[in-house]
Amino acid sequence: MNSTPPLIRRVLESCLYAENLEETAAFYEKTLGLERIAEEAGRHVFFRCGPGVFLLFNPKRTAKPLGDVPTHGAHGPGHLAFAIAEADLSVWRERLLRAGVEIEVELHWPNGGRSIYFRDPAGNSIELATPRLWGYE
Repeated sequence: MNSTPPLIRRVLESCLYAENLEETAAFYEKTLGLERIAEEAGRHVFFRCGPGVFLLFNPKRTAKPLGDVPTHGAHGPGHLAFAIAEADLSVWRERLLRAGVEIEVELHWPNGGRSIYFRDPAGNSIELATPRLWGYE
């Protein structure tokens, strides 16, 4: 029997948690331009994000079962990085500043990748990063 597991192809969905769900969802929709694809008022909002899905959950509501879906959740700020094209870095910086978003730091990584860090309305650490950060073009 082969002890090597089958290949995991990509991250299908990632999530963050926000007690101020609607305010935070509006940030992702209006400021970052993500497309809202599903929601349950007060519990979750789901967004299309390239070939994957970004999930935003209210941790108080996901701590309770929903049908066959196991409970899950986290407390405190999380982190998520969205990939952007290097050519779009300055456009994103200006968009964030025009929206009143405070940029915490911009980093130039030794491998040539670049990142912009800021917070969403729930306090999560959000990063817009060029894929070169992880060796992708």
